[in-house]
Amino acid sequence: MDTQQPKTKEELEEKMVDDAFQHLKETYLASRHRKKIDIINKAFNFARQAHKGVKRLSGEPYILHPIAVAQIACEEMGLGSTSISAALLHDVVEDTDYTIEDIENIFGPKIAQIVDGLTKISGGIFGEHASAQAENFKKLLLTMSDDIRVILIKICDRLHNMRTLASQPANKQYKIAGETLYIYAPLANRLGLYKIKTELENLSFKFEHPEEYASITNKLNFTKEQRDKLFEDFTAPIRQSLDAAGVKYKIIARVKSPYSIWNKMQTKHVTFDEIYDILAVRIIFTPKVREEEINECFNIYVAISKIYKSHPDRLRDWLNHPKANGYQALHVTLMSKQGRWIEIQIRSDRMDEIAEQGFAAHWKYKEGGDIQEDEGELNNWLRTIKEILDDPQPDAMDFLDAIKLNLFASEIFVFTPKGEIKTMPAGCTALDFAFQIHTFLGSHCIGAKVNHKLVPLSHKLQSGDQVEILASKAQHVQPSWINFVSTAKAKGKIQAILRRENREIQKRGETILNEWMQKNDLAPTTSNLDKLCEYHDMSKHEDLFLSIGERTIILGEKDLAKLNEKDKKSGVTTGWKKYVPFLNLNKDKKSEPITPAEPFTVKEGFNKKKPCIINEEYISKYVFRHCCHPIPGDDILGYIDNKNHIEIHKRNCPVASKLKTSFGNRILDAKWDMHRLLFFDATIEIKGIDRKGMILDVARVITDELDINIHKVTVTADKGIFDGTIELRVHDRSDVKLIMEKLKKAEGLQEVMRIN
Repeated sequence: MDTQQPKTKEELEEKMVDDAFQHLKETYLASRHRKKIDIINKAFNFARQAHKGVKRLSGEPYILHPIAVAQIACEEMGLGSTSISAALLHDVVEDTDYTIEDIENIFGPKIAQIVDGLTKISGGIFGEHASAQAENFKKLLLTMSDDIRVILIKICDRLHNMRTLASQPANKQYKIAGETLYIYAPLANRLGLYKIKTELENLSFKFEHPEEYASITNKLNFTKEQRDKLFEDFTAPIRQSLDAAGVKYKIIARVKSPYSIWNKMQTKHVTFDEIYDILAVRIIFTPKVREEEINECFNIYVAISKIYKSHPDRLRDWLNHPKANGYQALHVTLMSKQGRWIEIQIRSDRMDEIAEQGFAAHWKYKEGGDIQEDEGELNNWLRTIKEILDDPQPDAMDFLDAIKLNLFASEIFVFTPKGEIKTMPAGCTALDFAFQIHTFLGSHCIGAKVNHKLVPLSHKLQSGDQVEILASKAQHVQPSWINFVSTAKAKGKIQAILRRENREIQKRGETILNEWMQKNDLAPTTSNLDKLCEYHDMSKHEDLFLSIGERTIILGEKDLAKLNEKDKKSGVTTGWKKYVPFLNLNKDKKSEPITPAEPFTVKEGFNKKKPCIINEEYISKYVFRHCCHPIPGDDILGYIDNKNHIEIHKRNCPVASKLKTSFGNRILDAKWDMHRLLFFDATIEIKGIDRKGMILDVARVITDELDINIHKVTVTADKGIFDGTIELRVHDRSDVKLIMEKLKKAEGLQEVMRIN
């Protein structure tokens, strides 16, 4: 036996690689797959040679990344030798001189096809421009339709990149984390990869909001002891009952993830202490008779509902109607003896495996050739993708939104008049349902009967509704319909029909515009069209042509004056004045505005890795858009806009989410360095029980106790309930936090939240 220890750095690295690959082989050999180890050895040796001498940003040998991706595919997704080999080879074609033909000659067509799919969608889904992103995303989905393993390995690749994201600069971290939350986490969820989806969300959260992640993690650790006691006390009588019934089971505690907790705190405007469903209980049993597992789930439910009172509105039956990702379980919420509602998830060992690893991994490609029953569900999903791809949106982000709308929404079950079940995304309307059945029915829809009652097209459907669509040949698609449909199919079809109708009007408008320009000795240049669009507050030339064609814009003297104006630099400055969020430097709170400086212009050679430092001296050189109103203390990032100016956004701003996924290469790190000299706008929303003197108490807390300047108060009261907004001048986020904490103590105030 060789006991010699490696001495040089190269030897240490070789040993690290050998150990990682040995661990991968051991994991594979312990799985239920046929033991095709030769192809895995061959793929490893080939990839090791191809990536020889290359290092990752962390300084490790590059080959450790493909090994780690293969390890995730094997251990966490349960994939077999073909997938493991493809994972080991996934970067070879992109990063070395080898071609797909080389891979096919050495490893055969199947592995080559998967590697080819992975190469096509490499470098993140997105390229430099939005249009290219949509193409890449379509490519990803089309490739996935051929072989589901492409997307599964891509998710493994992203998971390992997220686990090692610390070695990347901050601007890259925000881009990759944003992309992960926008695409990969929902995709993992849709494929039933619950554990991976949760980890992707948590890692994204950790890099985008490190302080809030640390705070929630610490609170979870701090409250662990009382949670453990609650779990033990709550489950003791359940164990007793299941033991007496002879059920073979295990009970585990499921703690809500930091990201889920933070998300709930944001959307419900509650504190950590106000979240009651941090703990859930999972009962996983082995059925006595496999065919009877659904009945056995209900038997367990009956047994435990004799111990605790169940919540009538919180019974979720995913047994008879599994989710689109194959998830099956019975969810019930019970009242504990401590007066807390606790959710229990009841599922068999088979259901648990599908819930944890995802049924896609057990689909027809599972080595061994067994075709699973789940294939039908997955094929339905792939058919949905193809429907979206048949009529892609001209705008890339619309396309991505359409994909997200349709694929990542939670489902409801709706019945046709004949009793057939249709799965629809939650939040869909009667019009969505009409388009789902047939385009002709959707485009001529005049209304619907839901549970035999007449409703408008915009009526939102609930699970269990029976829907009959009413149509008339006299009806035509209306532009307003786009505002209340939510499914990708309906949006796509409405836009396609409207585009067809609009093309003629646009052509007419363009002709009128050209004739008018010619008459006034002007040329229809892009610059002139841009000026007219800006003047009429339109974003696209096509919209301008349409309005002229519809005669909602009549070209005249004012348009002529606009076109004859000389270019002024003031355009930037007025835009800046509109968005500047602070008012003055003076402590006495007089409203003398700061004269805005010309914004920074990013020039060639600008170092994107360095953070933008925002202090009193330079703040006026950045552009603050009105979408999220960041103030000192908020987690922020920078974005280089089309004019090469730097916009500042909150990291969780919806606009920033799109920018991270669309234009990741323009994202910058940004940090505050303020000294409580400037004042910023902040708006707080308050709700509560109306009483005499309420506004006086609120004003007293803010002005007397905290010496904060109230800019504007708006309050409405109705039937004993009031709600209102308070616009304040504050130095930073800690001021807002202090105000909210003080206000919460006011008698009758139920909700206090910052809304920008």
